[in-house]
Amino acid sequence: MINNRIGTYENHTIGNETYRSYIPHTLPPQPNIDLSKLSLKLEKANQAVGELNAIAKSVPNSSLFVYMYIREEALLSSRIEGTQSSFSDLLLFENHQKPDIALDDVEEVSNYVKALTYGLDQLKAKDGLPLSLRLLCNIHRILLQGARGASKQPGEFRVTQNWIGGTRPGNALFVPPAPERLMEYLGNLEKFVHNKDFDNLIIIGLAHAQFETIHPFLDGNGRLGRLLITLMLCERDILIEPILYLSLYFKKNHQLYYDLLQRVRIDGCYEVWLEFFLDGIWYSAKQAVSTIAQLNFLFEEDLKKINALGRVRYSCIKVWEYIKRLPQVTVPSLAKIKDLGMTAPTIRNCLDILDLLRKSFRLL
Repeated sequence: MINNRIGTYENHTIGNETYRSYIPHTLPPQPNIDLSKLSLKLEKANQAVGELNAIAKSVPNSSLFVYMYIREEALLSSRIEGTQSSFSDLLLFENHQKPDIALDDVEEVSNYVKALTYGLDQLKAKDGLPLSLRLLCNIHRILLQGARGASKQPGEFRVTQNWIGGTRPGNALFVPPAPERLMEYLGNLEKFVHNKDFDNLIIIGLAHAQFETIHPFLDGNGRLGRLLITLMLCERDILIEPILYLSLYFKKNHQLYYDLLQRVRIDGCYEVWLEFFLDGIWYSAKQAVSTIAQLNFLFEEDLKKINALGRVRYSCIKVWEYIKRLPQVTVPSLAKIKDLGMTAPTIRNCLDILDLLRKSFRLL
């Protein structure tokens, strides 16, 4: 019966070369997903997400934590695509300071942050867009804004054939559906992301795999496909904050990730893919829980050290709070911050004091 899940192929000819594009089945898979093979992993994944939501409420400054977490995800997701940028590069760029790498690299990472933020804001707003093809196109436009993405039809579904691996469709590892087939499968995907017949995590795992198979844009499909996971987690109220991302898990297991997506296409092995996906949810949630616990501990310990400084602690706390958002600072840059309202000599004194504490004082 599993063969009924396997897609078909369509032959095409360019010049003297013939290639085959893949035609997937629509979602949900038929026969239905065998949940008996997934029940334990599904239970573990859902439990881990519940633990993450519980501990997320204990973060003293949740907005700062989300701010940093989104940027870390942007870096990881962009590195999968080959972009070279560091956390400090991104923060410098966003604070209108010059990073140490090519601006195009850090701009791509910054675009990811803007795209994710835009998508989440739309889903939260009363008059915002729902999770839809239109929203995905708008997000894609933000992802690809700038010099590198200008020629890749930002915000528009492709009208030419793309492929994965190889130098042309004829020698590619995988050729997604032809452009004229896109709307048939995108329409089905748009409907499926609102499906209520399966567990939420099962729906998200299937939607991600289908999006990557359709590959509807000329560029940015990987980044947008990973964004789709987070958007669905938040849209379905599985997460109270956008603090669970699978990019690190996919990066660590990149070959297995690609192999299992291919097995879905070639063998119809949805259950095997979903086992991997659920393991990723569990792993990523556990990592996030550990990170939050460590941050809570560090913030508490650091604040104790600063509070023991005496009267100067008030100024030091203000500088410390800002450094958590931008670890690389100078006296002149901080003196320009109106919210701080501090003179250069006062800032220099605070930085000198914090520097003396650096062996036991740990910042983000």
